[in-house]
Amino acid sequence: MFDFRKIELTDRDEINARLAVSDRMGCEYSFANNFAWHRLNDSLICLYGDFYILMSFFDGEPVILFPTGVSDDDVGREKIISLLAELEKFITDKGDTFRICSVTEKELEWMKAVYGDRISFFADRGNSDYIYLSKKLISFEGKKYHGKRNHINRFLENDWSFDEIRPCDIDDCFRFAADIYNSVGDSEGSAAIEQYAIHRFLMNMDYLGLKGSILRSGGEIVGFTIGEQLNSNTFVVHIEKARGDINGAYPMLCNQFAKRYASQLKYINREEDMGIEGLRRSKLSYHPEFLLHKYTVSFE
Repeated sequence: MFDFRKIELTDRDEINARLAVSDRMGCEYSFANNFAWHRLNDSLICLYGDFYILMSFFDGEPVILFPTGVSDDDVGREKIISLLAELEKFITDKGDTFRICSVTEKELEWMKAVYGDRISFFADRGNSDYIYLSKKLISFEGKKYHGKRNHINRFLENDWSFDEIRPCDIDDCFRFAADIYNSVGDSEGSAAIEQYAIHRFLMNMDYLGLKGSILRSGGEIVGFTIGEQLNSNTFVVHIEKARGDINGAYPMLCNQFAKRYASQLKYINREEDMGIEGLRRSKLSYHPEFLLHKYTVSFE
């Protein structure tokens, strides 16, 4: 039936092929992301026919990421419905509640029509992805970006550079990230998991198809960022770290990265805020075009 196991680098091609068919915009629909963050919720994967299925655990309870591998049309929907019936039996036979996460509003509508009172659902605002128009983050034009432009102009007064991450830069990025974590603390242990993810990203950048850049001022690293093309029209930023005490470092990093890698794509996904108030304010200050809300659906 379903053979769930840990994700491996060698799964790249099979998973990417399935992700490409579904062409989803959520930041979690990335092989690189799934590979780097698998420790966060002890995630497991299953390649089942045409489908790529990822299962994570929250407080010991399994949650299935909305499956990929079929097109977003009536034929694909029928295949999803058939798969969900099999998955529900597989999960409930183990005594667990069948839950699916990252369900879009469009998918929720047809699921309500198909399953009716059998399902309940909720959306966690902290898990909504911030989606921006690439051209706006590239230009920072208009009154609402006046503050960002001012910060960038201050940064431009420095002797600065913005370069691709090279193998010789990887240790510098590790140390820079560690210094940031040490300065802000890690009361919940999340920094250790993020450092592990950054390590997986950096050590496998080429194989994962990632793009990365370092921002320097006066020859010293003041920020770095990592991302990739997520689907047919969206670039996703997985990691963005900068010194908060350097005026303009964050907007400069955002702007330069968008110019270099997202100019041919319509959207940039800067991922979720995880319910962290400061992160939410920061992401809103770049004026997203919309939030991609994602629902968790439970079957009764």
